[in-house]
Amino acid sequence: MTSHDVVAAVRRRFQIKAVGHTGTLDPFATGLLVVMLGGATRLARFVEAERKTYLATARLGFATTTDDGTGERAGQEWSGEWPSPGAVEAALDRFVGSIEQRPPAYSAKKVDGVRSYTLARQGRAVDLKPATVTIDRVTVVEYAPPLVSWRAVVGPGTYLRAMARDLGESLGTGGHLVELRRESVGPFHVHDAVPLASLTGAEPLIEPLALLGTMPRVTVSEEEAGWLRQGRRVGETTGGGSAALVLNGQLVAIGTATDGAWQPVLVMAA
Repeated sequence: MTSHDVVAAVRRRFQIKAVGHTGTLDPFATGLLVVMLGGATRLARFVEAERKTYLATARLGFATTTDDGTGERAGQEWSGEWPSPGAVEAALDRFVGSIEQRPPAYSAKKVDGVRSYTLARQGRAVDLKPATVTIDRVTVVEYAPPLVSWRAVVGPGTYLRAMARDLGESLGTGGHLVELRRESVGPFHVHDAVPLASLTGAEPLIEPLALLGTMPRVTVSEEEAGWLRQGRRVGETTGGGSAALVLNGQLVAIGTATDGAWQPVLVMAA
């Protein structure tokens, strides 16, 4: 099942057209998909910026054309001794921080306006430029050669398939991703999710403000809320960045610090 299939199912059950999600999961992956309804869909780009936690498993021994188990074998299969646990841990530790990561050829990245996966399926060579991504933490969960599992907390744009590929290259064995589970997105955890098969459309919805995770909150007055809805700046700030502008616990707008005040960049319907 694809992320698009999940959105379609939610649309049917809640009988609403405006439905979106905050980050595609590969069809073979499992775990959490944060789905937004109605006006909350406009918050997607802010939720996508939140940290995500994944549980990933790679098979060492050979690479594949897709960097996962759905592709064809690429190159020779490893026939030497398996790396030691210490070597695997050290290799994964080198991913922590701000790194340059080459996206998989089978990805939604565009090359001259065409999706990379479209070109790859046509058998055309795809040369994607590395992108800067952030990986906050990596922990080895289990290593039983040829399989290695780890948990990673990552920033937006990070590909776990690329991480599995690069791990195999670093160890000299080759490798590809065989299992992936998204455990959390910002403040939301898969343990608190509603299974799609159990979804009825009558479940209570989460307030849009909760989608914004660690974004700072700034309380505004009734008068300021009215100004925000007119696109006017409000309040005072000596800092930078963005904040959720809130009235009585409800999200009014998201503002960015501009010339000492909060300039609304997104305003929720009254």
